[in-house]
Amino acid sequence: MLFFGCVWPNACHAQQVNDNNTPLHLMKPEYKTSYGIPTEQDVKLTMDRVLHYIEAETPAALVDKRTGREVTRLRDITAETQLKQGGFRLTSYEWGVTYSGVLAAYKVLGDEAYGNYVAKRHKLLADIAPYFQKIYAENKQIDGNVRRVIDPHALDDAGAVGCSMIKAELMGVGKKGVCQMLINNYANYIMNKEYRLADGTFARLRPQKNTVWLDDMFMGIPLVAYMGRFTGEQHYYDEAARQVMLFASRMWVEADGLFRHGWVEAMEPHPAFYWGRANGWALLTLCEVLDVLPGDHPQRTAIIELLRKHAAGLARRQHHTGFWHQLLDRDDTYLETSATAIYAYCLAHAVNEGWIDAKAFGPVALQGWHAVQSAVNNKGQVVNVCVGTGMGFDAAFYAHRPVHVMAAHGYGPTIWAGAEIIRLLRKQHPKLNDSAVQFYDEAVPTDQPIFNYDGKIRY
Repeated sequence: MLFFGCVWPNACHAQQVNDNNTPLHLMKPEYKTSYGIPTEQDVKLTMDRVLHYIEAETPAALVDKRTGREVTRLRDITAETQLKQGGFRLTSYEWGVTYSGVLAAYKVLGDEAYGNYVAKRHKLLADIAPYFQKIYAENKQIDGNVRRVIDPHALDDAGAVGCSMIKAELMGVGKKGVCQMLINNYANYIMNKEYRLADGTFARLRPQKNTVWLDDMFMGIPLVAYMGRFTGEQHYYDEAARQVMLFASRMWVEADGLFRHGWVEAMEPHPAFYWGRANGWALLTLCEVLDVLPGDHPQRTAIIELLRKHAAGLARRQHHTGFWHQLLDRDDTYLETSATAIYAYCLAHAVNEGWIDAKAFGPVALQGWHAVQSAVNNKGQVVNVCVGTGMGFDAAFYAHRPVHVMAAHGYGPTIWAGAEIIRLLRKQHPKLNDSAVQFYDEAVPTDQPIFNYDGKIRY
């Protein structure tokens, strides 16, 4: 006789999972990205993979562009000499971000590979600058990647790289004073040559006359703030704080807790397209300024309050994978890595500095890191990064911007985020409780799956 199903009903019943015999609430969810509390070692492995990749893609060397031969002596530099080309440009603003991210990693990790990466490239740029300056003064065309160092034409040329050089000087990375001339040159451009509106706000003449770009908060303001720390001169602090408030007066949209990407003087009304990476530049600027602005500066409280509002506006728009969307308020746009990495860094940093609440924002920062980590492939490449993006006034423009593994904007923020997440793990007290990430005021002495805030079991 054939039997189908259970031969003995009682045995079949005993095998069934139900609410009485199994703690269903402790079943492991199937997350699309990882979840929980990473280890320092796991975070560093991801950072190291990225560092090894960019090390290979950014050779610190010169070549003759006609022959391809390496130029090893400074006195042999001619108009035909150029920086050896890899996958990324040593002098772009994206690489200024990368230098800052790698310096942050060096500060947290103490791993000389990170400090040496920056010192080697900064020194190369400082060493070659006088030679190219002489050639350039003779009205000869020189390598465009070097030209932006000795003769900046935009905030993009000056701010991010220059700020990274100030940080290296303050940290003692590289030979002291090696970048002084370049720092002064970058600061002079931003303070005295950059185009501005009538009230002094940094501005551009594209795509419309007198356009303010949210990106330019980061491209200009942090260097100005850091010049205050570097020189001790108050007027730099005052100008940095003034620029933050000028940008906010035009770009901040209180009702949504986000910054619009662009503002045009002759436009009415002003559309609000909440592009992810631009909001990242804004939040990163607030963090960078607060890191050096004196505690008694009259604008410090207002800047912290703006950061808190922005953090809240971003946190409530995080996708359940940990990423943020290309257009933050439009969940039909793709999930983008560079913005996510910048937010992961900024939120973790703001928690660590006590500017925002760890319980509310710590889990958001950690999940942002999980998302970023999932976007780093085995080669150390960062995927799903939006390419360089101008300004548009329609959703289609932003929604259809391409992504590319060679978009340089993802590399620095990824390393920067990893460094701050490690600092978060060391400084804060995250713990899984009832399967959710929670942040506590002090270490909780239990490994129970569910516990009260003090680690005791009282249920």
